[in-house]
Amino acid sequence: MTIYSEFADHIGAILDALAEAGSIPADLDRKNVAVEPPRDPSHGDLATNAAMVLAKAAKTNPRELAGLIVPELSAIAGVAEAEIAGPGFINIRLDDEAWRNELRTIADAGDGYGTSEMGAGRTVNVEYVSANPTGPLHMGHCRGAVVGDALANLLEYAGHSVTREYYVNDAGGQVDTLARSAHLRYREALGQDIGEIPEGLYPGDYLIPVGASLAEEYGERYLDADESEWLVPFREHSVAAMLDLIRADLALLGIEHDIFASEAAVQAAGKPEAAETELRGRGLVYDGELEKPKGKTPEDWEAVELPLFKSTEFGDDQDRPIRKSDGRWTYFGADMAYHFQKAEKADILVDIWGADHAGTVKRIKAAVAALTEGDTEFDVKLVQMVHLLRDGEPIKMSKRSGNFVTLADVVEEVGKDVVRFTMLTRKADAQMDFDFAKVVEASKDNPVFYVQYAHARIRSVHRKAEAEGIDLSVAPDLGLLDSEELALVKRAAQFPRMVEAAAASYEPHRIAFYLFDLAAEFHALWNRGNDHPEKRLLVVNTPDLTRARLALAAGIGQIIRNGLAIMGVEAVEEME
Repeated sequence: MTIYSEFADHIGAILDALAEAGSIPADLDRKNVAVEPPRDPSHGDLATNAAMVLAKAAKTNPRELAGLIVPELSAIAGVAEAEIAGPGFINIRLDDEAWRNELRTIADAGDGYGTSEMGAGRTVNVEYVSANPTGPLHMGHCRGAVVGDALANLLEYAGHSVTREYYVNDAGGQVDTLARSAHLRYREALGQDIGEIPEGLYPGDYLIPVGASLAEEYGERYLDADESEWLVPFREHSVAAMLDLIRADLALLGIEHDIFASEAAVQAAGKPEAAETELRGRGLVYDGELEKPKGKTPEDWEAVELPLFKSTEFGDDQDRPIRKSDGRWTYFGADMAYHFQKAEKADILVDIWGADHAGTVKRIKAAVAALTEGDTEFDVKLVQMVHLLRDGEPIKMSKRSGNFVTLADVVEEVGKDVVRFTMLTRKADAQMDFDFAKVVEASKDNPVFYVQYAHARIRSVHRKAEAEGIDLSVAPDLGLLDSEELALVKRAAQFPRMVEAAAASYEPHRIAFYLFDLAAEFHALWNRGNDHPEKRLLVVNTPDLTRARLALAAGIGQIIRNGLAIMGVEAVEEME
C-alpha cells in the first residue's frame, strides 16, 4: 500500500465513523474524494477535497465538515499536522518517518510498486498501428505504434486485462493495387523488362522479393494471364508477405499484437449485415438520401437512396451511409461492423488513429454507442505527424520504400529505446520533430539520455560502493537521510498516482514527463556533492550514511525501471 492509497483509506475510515455517529449521511457518493499533493508544496505533503465534495450532500458547509475530519487525521501515526485551508480543503503535513516508511514500501514492492487495481480486471481492446498492408511501416505509423503499445502496458499495470489488436484493411482497393504491383515484380523476376513503375502502383523495392517468391511458386503460369485469373491469389500472397514485413518492423520496437483482425474476414463472417440488422431493428438505420454537399453543388451530383445510420442521434452532424449505391459496404459501414465485433469481447475499446482520421471520430463513436447501447466505453486517441530532421534540416526520403522513411531505417540508426522514449515526450495530439542528432545527444535537453543516465548513475554508485567494501546487505538506517533527500522520496511516492491518472486519461506520455522530473531531482541531489563531498551518495569513511543514501538511490532506480517498463524502454546499467 502506497502513502496516497493509505491516506485514502484513512479518509474513508474517518467518513465511515462520522456516518456511524450520525454526523453525516451514510449514503454519500464518495467517488470524487481524492488525496493528492497540494498545488503549493509549502502547504504540506498531502491534501484532500473530502469536505469540499461531500458538504452539499451532507447538508453542511465544507469548513464545518472539515472541522470534523481534521482532528481524526491529526491522531493518525505519521501525521505531523492537519489543517483546514481556504473554503474547506484539508492540508496534511507528514513527519519524516512517514516518508522513510514509503521508501521501505518501494523497496519491498519492487517491480510491483505503482501497480493498481483501478482496472478491476475489466477487458480493454487497444487497437493501434492498423496500417494498410501495402508496404513497410514508416515514421507516421511509428508514433501510433509506440503510443498504443505503451498505453496497453500502462492499462495492464493499472489492473486491466488488455488485448492488443491490429486491424488489417485487406478488403479495399489498395490491396488490389498491391496485387497488381506484385504482379509487375513477378514479371520482372521472370526476366521481363518492366520499365518505369506506372503511376498508381507501389514503387518500393520491398516488392522485389515478393515478386521473386511469386515467380518461384507459380513459374510462368500467370505471366500473360488475364488479371481475373491471378488477382486473388496474388492479393492473398502479397498481403501475407506485407504482414510478415509489418510484424518484423514492429518487432524492432518490441511490439507484438495479440490479434491481427482481417477486414475481409469480418465481411465474410457477415458482421456488417448483422450490424445493419441490429440497427434497423431499433430504427437507427433507414433508407434515405444524403444531404447535398455544403457550398457549391458539384455538377455530377445526384440524389441517391442509400441505407443511412442515424448518427445525428448520437452527436454527429449528419447521418452516414453504410452502403454504396452498388450495395457494397462503405468504409464506415465496414468499420462499424468491425467495432461491433470487438465490443463483443471487451468492456472498453481504445483506438489509436492518425490525425488525418479526425473527421471520422464522431461517426464511429456514434456507431459504437448505438450498437452497444452505451454499454461499451469507447475512446479514440489521435496521433499527430512526426517531422524527421537531421541537425534541423528535413531528411531525404528512403529509396527502399519509394516515398517515405521506414521505421526500420530509424530504429537501425538510433535504437529502439530512443525511438520509443522520444515518441512519448510530447502529447500524442501535438506535432513532433524527431531530429536524429538531438535524440542521441548526451545532454539534459534530451529526456531519453537524462532519464537513462539517472538510472546508470544509480547502478554505478552501487557497484563502486561494493568495490569499496561497503556491505549493502546490512539494513540501512534511513534516519540518517536529511530533508533534501526525503524530498526526493516525496517525488517518488507520486508514481502510483501518476500511473492511475495516465491510465484514466489514456495518456502514456505522462509517465515520460514524470520520469524526466524525477531524474532531474535525482541529478540535482547528485550534483550537490560536486561542491560538498560530504553530501555525495558514496562517502567511503561513513558506511552507515552511504547505505542510507544508496537505499534512497535504489528506490529512485526502482521507480525509473518501473516507469521505463511501461514505456517499453530498457533501464540501462551503464553509459559511456
